[in-house]
Amino acid sequence: MESDSGQAEVSLLAFFGTRVRKEREARGWSQAKLAEKIHTSAALISYIEKAKRVPTADLARDLDGAFGTDFFVGFYPLVIRYAYPSWFLPFIELEAQAARLRVFESQIIPGLLQTEDYARAMLMAVRPDNLDDLVAARMTRQAIFERPEPPQCWFILDEQALRRCIGGPQIMAAQLERLLSAGKDPRTVIQVVPDEVPAHPGLAGPFTLLAFEHETKGSGTAAPKPPHDVLHVDGFSQGRTALDSDEVNEGARAYDLLRSYALSPEASADRINKYVERLKER
Repeated sequence: MESDSGQAEVSLLAFFGTRVRKEREARGWSQAKLAEKIHTSAALISYIEKAKRVPTADLARDLDGAFGTDFFVGFYPLVIRYAYPSWFLPFIELEAQAARLRVFESQIIPGLLQTEDYARAMLMAVRPDNLDDLVAARMTRQAIFERPEPPQCWFILDEQALRRCIGGPQIMAAQLERLLSAGKDPRTVIQVVPDEVPAHPGLAGPFTLLAFEHETKGSGTAAPKPPHDVLHVDGFSQGRTALDSDEVNEGARAYDLLRSYALSPEASADRINKYVERLKER
């Protein structure tokens, strides 16, 4: 794809954002004015124009409605395919609707709790062509905490995720402070499986359990919810989302065992804070 100047345009997300800005400025609208017209925030419009957030299908539709165009709805599927791997899209749709999440991570801070700097440093290690879009996609997932009814979340981390100093001491310290801040939310629980526990059910790898409320809400445009909890298991090249009740039950049992091995939320916060203090001394 090429930009209006004829130069190669690498990021489809950036192209989407640039088109929003040009359509808005052509009408003499401020970001706040456009936000008012499509019932969103000026901050989100700014993020979209700067390619720092991935648009939703509803936003694309509302933009076309406000501008009187038919571009954004048609271009949206390309943006989504570029920002998220195809195998991950079903999980993203489910995660956005989940009422309760139980997440275990063994090597890194969970994506839903990552700072932008930490996410960038981590994703940069694999040298992707679309780094900016991947970071934007990671940050966009955290919009679930801005829902009118945010999900209840339980995060369990292996202590080695705290030790892995991704991005350097300053970035890692800020990341751990983000964990401490998140743990103060009454809807969020964070626990650490300490080094003193040599073996636990999470050694097989990270996984997430999603639970849903099934009463009808909203416009009905979201993907259908499954009839019961869903298990998502991360892998090297791609993850896998399981609907089989037996496999989901095995995941739930493993998570219950992990909670029994983990430090209490209060002791976990103390353990995290010790790493913050060490990083600030470096």
